[in-house]
Amino acid sequence: MTPDTQTRLVGVIGWPIEHSLSPAMHNAALAEMGLNWVYLAFAVAPEDVGAAVRGVRGLGLVGLNVTIPHKHAVIEHLDEVDEFVAALGVANTIVRREDGRLAGHNTDGPGFIRSVEERGHQVAGMAVALIGAGGSARSVAYACARAGARSLAVLNRTPARAEEVAELVRTQAGLSAVAALPLTGAQAQQAVEGADLIVDCTSVGMYPHVDVEPVVPGAWLRPGQVVVDLTYNPIETVLLRAAAQAGAATVDGAGMLVHQGAISLQHWSGQEPPVETMRRALLGALGARG
Repeated sequence: MTPDTQTRLVGVIGWPIEHSLSPAMHNAALAEMGLNWVYLAFAVAPEDVGAAVRGVRGLGLVGLNVTIPHKHAVIEHLDEVDEFVAALGVANTIVRREDGRLAGHNTDGPGFIRSVEERGHQVAGMAVALIGAGGSARSVAYACARAGARSLAVLNRTPARAEEVAELVRTQAGLSAVAALPLTGAQAQQAVEGADLIVDCTSVGMYPHVDVEPVVPGAWLRPGQVVVDLTYNPIETVLLRAAAQAGAATVDGAGMLVHQGAISLQHWSGQEPPVETMRRALLGALGARG
């Protein structure tokens, strides 16, 4: 579709932003949905975040996605936020309302839940072992607790950071069965072996450092478990390969990336996005880079 005077803009801001795969995903979806919109990537320096967010209102953009390092900084420039943003202190989606008000959402956690559910698994009632304590770990931990996880163990090389995530879940999501543990040793092994759902939120095994040991030993994994790696390049990480060899079910990181984007698009358009089209576009963009 050739842009014209009726074309509306939506996009993503970050610093840097050249690596973003969101334009490929979203523009493929917009074409299939028949929307006269264009999705662009905007490189926004940290000191210009406020001006960029004000531009959403001033230029009449549909909205924005927000990526590193702006997910926290945008919040003070918004008029309202959803439950996830309020709890986590980060927003990855901005929606411009018809009255011009700007609403902030965080679709990372809900996107993760959908990526697990589409593979036939339900987080409700599961014992979850979460590896890592960064921003994605916070989103996934909160989402799992809100989805009804039975318990949560947060494993990290720095136990103090794991405790920060655990405390967030206790205070903001009301889950009391939460433990903060080191990444190695008997406690870590017991938590992983006893988990129904294991989620790797670290960058271990991410391209180009693919020839490494998995973040947890393959010997700790077993049939009946669901193992998720949020890394999507490569699609099959060393952890997912070890999990498959152990007989566990696996979920790759492309699922969360696609679904968080689809939820953003749903917020903007009010329509159900073509998830499989977005997935094909994402995988195609990854393949082109490889």
